[in-house]
Amino acid sequence: MTTPARRYFGTDGIRGTANKAPMDAATALRLGQAAGRYFNRGAHRHRVVIGKDTRLSGYMLEPALTAGFIGAGMDVVLVGPLPTPAIALLTRSLRADLGVMISASHNLYQDNGIKLFGPDGLKLSDAQEAAIEGLMDGDLECGLVAPAKLGRASRMEDAPGRYIEAAKASFPRGLTLETLRIVIDCAHGAAYKVAPTVLWELGAEVVPVGVSPDGFNINDGVGSTAPGRLAEIVRERRADLGIALDGDADRLVLVDEKGSIIDGDQILALIAGFWHKQERLRGGNVVATVMSNMGLERYLRERGLGLLRTAVGDRYVGERMRETGCNLGGEQSGHMIMSDFGTTGDGLIAALQVLAVLVEEQRAASEVCRRFRPLPQKLVNIRYAGASPLQQEAVQREIAAHEERLGERGRVLIRASGTEPVIRVMAEAEDEALVEETVAALAEVIRSRAKVAA
Repeated sequence: MTTPARRYFGTDGIRGTANKAPMDAATALRLGQAAGRYFNRGAHRHRVVIGKDTRLSGYMLEPALTAGFIGAGMDVVLVGPLPTPAIALLTRSLRADLGVMISASHNLYQDNGIKLFGPDGLKLSDAQEAAIEGLMDGDLECGLVAPAKLGRASRMEDAPGRYIEAAKASFPRGLTLETLRIVIDCAHGAAYKVAPTVLWELGAEVVPVGVSPDGFNINDGVGSTAPGRLAEIVRERRADLGIALDGDADRLVLVDEKGSIIDGDQILALIAGFWHKQERLRGGNVVATVMSNMGLERYLRERGLGLLRTAVGDRYVGERMRETGCNLGGEQSGHMIMSDFGTTGDGLIAALQVLAVLVEEQRAASEVCRRFRPLPQKLVNIRYAGASPLQQEAVQREIAAHEERLGERGRVLIRASGTEPVIRVMAEAEDEALVEETVAALAEVIRSRAKVAA
């Protein structure tokens, strides 16, 4: 069955350029009214938790959403800048009906987004998002409550402290970070206060980076998408580890003491191996996406473990984990879901799991974090305007030809981004020259068939 095209929601909530539809105040108001109506079930007093990152546009979207929810009869709890996993946590612990995170994750300040969590702290399913879209496009007036039933808004001052304690509790009891010097890059984003605090309270010497948000500098030359400066600082300060979070802190990239970058696949391998040895890994598998390196798959297979692949998006990883009883999953980009500790990706808690291994094994990050040899892999992004060229017969023929050529020696993955008009062209194989040749050929064909964006 073909999934109908959606007007608002993509692979990770709603996202777009700030102050332009669908990321404008008018749409945010309608979303609040529609989601409020959808989750306003039963006679109890309904509640929604709203958090955000540090973008200037958050000050526009937050009150618009608040007005929509209040009009639908929901009380609103505002917690200010906090990581996405903190909002999922608070939604459950406060017994809220809904959680909202205002963030465009790793994008620059010009963009913003809105992610929704159900009362269980899980991201909404496709069906739930489709139902809310249907309400947004319908008559919302019938869902507005009488004046006596309007919701109220309040601010929760101790929300950061709740997340800080939850993050600290994920670190093994009896261990300490007292011997470690850690550089933490918060991308001028949502974790700029809580992440350095957690590391310091666990005993580390903390070197904070990207902790001076001004509304415009989120992810700008800092964070998990730009770890170059972090690597320099790690070497300069002779730190034991560098941690780079993204704007909403639901993913991370690590840097070892030599300044080398450690991606999500290596982090997954490290945590999986460590948990498996401690008999903490459940389900006999690790869940990852189609983007994960085949080297990770081989590493797990050698230990009697499997790799279950999903479509790109931590929401799909989480869904597969719940279906299969697995407690570890993630993405090459650094989203790590550990269901023992939370319901969505959490960059800080994932970093704490790696730090626990460093402390336990008393070895350098460069030795501990290189768990497998990745196969050569290349990814090229092709921006386009208008219709996607992927459905054109000539493009499909070319993709099929290269898949047949690689056979079991490697693989080709071509997909359209769910958050921007970009086609991602990836190839992977033992032979690096073959990878380069494959990506170049496919990219050329797709560009020739696409209306390339200026």
